[in-house]
Amino acid sequence: MKRVLARSAAGLALVSLAACAGGSGQGWHGAVQCAPYARQVTHVQLRGDAASWWGQAQGHYPRTHVPRAGAVLVFRSTGRLPDGHVSVVRQVRGPREVLVDQANWVPGRVGHGEPVVDVSGRNDWSQVKVWWSPIHGMGKTVYPAYGFILPRG
Repeated sequence: MKRVLARSAAGLALVSLAACAGGSGQGWHGAVQCAPYARQVTHVQLRGDAASWWGQAQGHYPRTHVPRAGAVLVFRSTGRLPDGHVSVVRQVRGPREVLVDQANWVPGRVGHGEPVVDVSGRNDWSQVKVWWSPIHGMGKTVYPAYGFILPRG
C-alpha cells in the first residue's frame, strides 16, 4: 500500500507543478507555497495567485524585463501552472541567467540558488527554463513569464 501511495504522489507531482495560490497558504502541497514565501522574503505586499501579481504590481511596484537581485520573477498561468509561480532572484549571472530562491517548484520544498534561464527570442524574459533538482539539470519545459517586480526601497 505504501508503494502505491508513494507512486501516486510522485506521479501527481510530475503531472502538475506546485500550487502557488497566495490566499490561505494551504494548497494541495500544504503550507509551503511560492506566493507567501516570496512575499515574506521580499516584503512585496501582493496577495492572491502568483500569476496575478504582475497586474497587481502596476502603479504600486516597479516592473521590468531586466533581472535584478531581490526582484520577483512572475510566471504566467499555464496548464502546468494554473496559479502561475513566483521566484525571488538571488543573483544575476548574466543577461540570460539568474539564480533564484523559490518555494514549491519541487512540491513541498524551498529551493535556493536554482538557475533560471531566459530562452526568449528577444531576451525579454518572456520565456524561461527552470532547474529541476530531481534530475539535477535544466527542465525541458519552456514557461511563459511576465517579468520582474522590484521591491520598494
